[in-house]
Amino acid sequence: MKLNYKIIFHFLGLLLLFNGGFMLLSSLISLIYQDGVSFQMFLAGITTLIVGIVAMLFTRKHNKEMNKREGYIVVSFGWIIMSLSGTLPYVFTESIPNFTNAFFETMSGYTTTGASILNDIEAVPKGVLFWRSLTHWIGGMGIIVLAIAILPLLGIGGMQLFAAEAPGPSADKLHPRITDTAKRLWLIYFGYTAAETLLLSVAGMSFFDAINHALCTLSTGGFSTKNASVAYWNGQPIIQYIIILFMFLAGTNFVLSYFAFKGKVQKIIKDDEFKLYFWFIAIFTIIAALIIYFRADVSASSVNHPMVWGEGESAFRHALFQVLAIVTTTGFVSADYTMWTPFLVVFFFGLMFLGGSAGSTSGGVKVVRHLILIKNGFLEFKRTLHPSAILPVRYNKRAISGDIVFNILGFFILYMLSFIIGSLGFSIMGIEFKSAIGLAASTLGNVGPAIGDFGPVNNYAPLPAAGKWWASFLMLIGRLELFTVLILLTPFFWRNR
Repeated sequence: MKLNYKIIFHFLGLLLLFNGGFMLLSSLISLIYQDGVSFQMFLAGITTLIVGIVAMLFTRKHNKEMNKREGYIVVSFGWIIMSLSGTLPYVFTESIPNFTNAFFETMSGYTTTGASILNDIEAVPKGVLFWRSLTHWIGGMGIIVLAIAILPLLGIGGMQLFAAEAPGPSADKLHPRITDTAKRLWLIYFGYTAAETLLLSVAGMSFFDAINHALCTLSTGGFSTKNASVAYWNGQPIIQYIIILFMFLAGTNFVLSYFAFKGKVQKIIKDDEFKLYFWFIAIFTIIAALIIYFRADVSASSVNHPMVWGEGESAFRHALFQVLAIVTTTGFVSADYTMWTPFLVVFFFGLMFLGGSAGSTSGGVKVVRHLILIKNGFLEFKRTLHPSAILPVRYNKRAISGDIVFNILGFFILYMLSFIIGSLGFSIMGIEFKSAIGLAASTLGNVGPAIGDFGPVNNYAPLPAAGKWWASFLMLIGRLELFTVLILLTPFFWRNR
């Protein structure tokens, strides 16, 4: 079967329309704050809109049937097209005149990685900072899911795209129709963003800082409007606790949030993944807090009055904040965890491989995959003793098929191979061992801060140009969970059958 190229380009044009519209919104913010780059932002938006309109006009007469192959192509190339066009506000305003740096920053935004090359964030015009945060917010839930909500207007079914955008093991749907699912997800997503913006404003943040941090928290992104990230507000613990709450929610399956709003609390309490996610956070926080309290010097790794409510509270808050920031792959920074004893450096490096819940905006391996791997591992001991017994892996009291278990095993092996190859790629460029493995783990897991020379208080500006392109590739495959992108690199995918 030949590829339906017209529907691919038609959809890419639609994505450019979305991108252009958000750029125009950013130009309005630029105009309101009179930061001097309103015209350049407007020009970037108009340019993107024109290209999108032309692409849609030339492909308006297309076969509306979309199969899985076209779905994978649209998702993978959609993220690349979005990132390429997303560089325009940076380049036109000369905030990031170098194209490689601009592409890295944009890909880091859409993949919600939060790794930045900006040395002085606070000097960047507000319109550009807002656009930077918007790239997180758009990418967080997935621009594809957003587009699915309006696909019925085009007469296109969206199931293939949803499967390619969210290829994890969770197949929960809020509504039988996929478009209604997307609308409900976006309503929850938007509602959480608005709530966090309001709470942060009341707690003492400026409205501009509040909306930017809300956009970046719910997307589990990590871009901040301050050079010190959230450590800028170490003297206002309530602000950090608000961000902690919404990081936790953003790392939770959004389907569970829907159940909570419907009053179905029992579904949340009984969910195996949520229980493990909660206990992971609790146990890891206790471990980190105890070590920080008894062994580490929080004041040496923080700025702006780190201890406001006492040493115990400060140790607990920084531990909880950084554990959540790494596990949910948000990547905000309240302190330099690389100064919290060698054990905690390795500890936080290990957390980069965990990830949040399936159906959340987090990156990483995801808790449900770890859960099924752990359960399958224990069952292997039983199978060794009782080779004739039928012992299926159970998730939420239901037996899951062997195909899902094999898929997860395959994903985990592919993830670790990608990490090893990613580390080798950075080491070839002359980056020392600790920094190379930190870069690979952070970019592949969409975490943001790493270890070594690219730790939480540093940025990615010193990375060579080739390293930035390699990191961008790792961010892309990590965000789209490996298979979606890597399948395009196989010869059989492109054969007409």
